[in-house]
Amino acid sequence: MHQSIVHMALVVRDYDEAIEFYTKTLRFTLVEDTYQPEQDKRWVVVAPPGSEGATLLLARASTPEQEQFIGNQAGGRVFLFLNTDDFWRDYDEMVARGVKFVREPKTESYGIVAVFEDLYGNLWDLLQLNRTV
Repeated sequence: MHQSIVHMALVVRDYDEAIEFYTKTLRFTLVEDTYQPEQDKRWVVVAPPGSEGATLLLARASTPEQEQFIGNQAGGRVFLFLNTDDFWRDYDEMVARGVKFVREPKTESYGIVAVFEDLYGNLWDLLQLNRTV
């Protein structure tokens, strides 16, 4: 048996502002943006540069119940983990583009990590894992 997680849905306020943040500020790739007329919504998928794993499905909140979870999908915990091959390159670029880091870089037993917020306040780890031999 072979299974994998393909997409993670991230509830957003507006498709275009979310696309702007993820593609311009975080430099993700816009994989797909397709209008679905039968549901009057868009299928918007983004992925980190060079990624071959799971992607983010940017899902616009369509009810008041969904809107209350924008920016707080994990109850204030780190929700998503962005691994990089060069922590300091990406950290410095993200700071220069205005990304708000809420926990400064720290060296841990598993690698280097810092916590940042996306445009809605969801918490992410930027991390570079130690290479195993």
